[in-house]
Amino acid sequence: MSEAALTPGHSFALDDLKNLTDSEMLRVNQVITDNLASEVVLINQLSQHIILSGGKRLRPMLVILAAKTCRYQGEEDALLAAVIEFIHTATLLHDDVVDDSDMRRGKETASAIWGNEAAVLVGDYLYSRAFQMMVRAQSMPIMDLLANTTNTIAQGEVLQLLNIRDPNTDEARYHEVIYAKTACLFEAAARIGALLGAVPAEQELALQTYGKHLGVAFQLIDDALDYSAQSDELGKNVGDDLAEGKPTLPLIRAMEVGNTDQKKLIRDAIENGRADSFNEIHLAIQQSGALQYTIDKAQSEAELAKQQIACLEESPYKQALIFLAEYAVERRY
Repeated sequence: MSEAALTPGHSFALDDLKNLTDSEMLRVNQVITDNLASEVVLINQLSQHIILSGGKRLRPMLVILAAKTCRYQGEEDALLAAVIEFIHTATLLHDDVVDDSDMRRGKETASAIWGNEAAVLVGDYLYSRAFQMMVRAQSMPIMDLLANTTNTIAQGEVLQLLNIRDPNTDEARYHEVIYAKTACLFEAAARIGALLGAVPAEQELALQTYGKHLGVAFQLIDDALDYSAQSDELGKNVGDDLAEGKPTLPLIRAMEVGNTDQKKLIRDAIENGRADSFNEIHLAIQQSGALQYTIDKAQSEAELAKQQIACLEESPYKQALIFLAEYAVERRY
């Protein structure tokens, strides 16, 4: 789709996003495929299983959109978008092992098929491959950004582990985890586009902050969907967070404002990973308003994301960024 195909008054839709980014995402997918190749057959099988399994590709798309918004005309956006996807995929492989998950994107997890050892080691391979690729971009600011980002993600994994089965986890600790585990990679993806476009510091910060708020909104909705979506929509088992004793915002808020029985029920479920209490807890989350509270928080974050990029010049790519923020909170999976 050409830039002229979308007028300022046009109401952006998911098809517009796909059409606008189709050729660029084909380039990204080709870079991903080219860099998955390994002489070790198991690495090829396992990494292709998760990378080529139909994920939304929002993070690499964010690199492309941010770069195009900043009028970048080169080829490194596809390379760095693929780096972002490799880092994200590595975190998924490690997450599924830590969480003992058997379902991801509607399919068996790599760890369920090949075992935890293989999943962890291939995750490490993807991390190291990502760093090989980012060196090729020959940008010290981008390398510095991604080195710090992967370190923050690792810290987030440890922070989340410390919160597991701890019903005293509060909203501040929860937000610390979701920034580190999710939002900082969105933040990095958007900032990479700005760095490629060599825009003024104000616009770079605007895109970076947009990415952070987008990532927080995305994770809040993910956590809300665990108590509102169906397994076939969500692509994983509904109630997984509860089974893992993971105190996400719907649970934290319900314990804060629920009645005595609801608080006791949720505390016990978090401490003991009581997935068999899912139906009663789902009801408690609904009745206490905790689910709507989480959704409202996500919508606020999406609005903050959109406000951040008001300073950027109008273009279909900026419209797409605005649409992404709206899509993050409206999606059902």
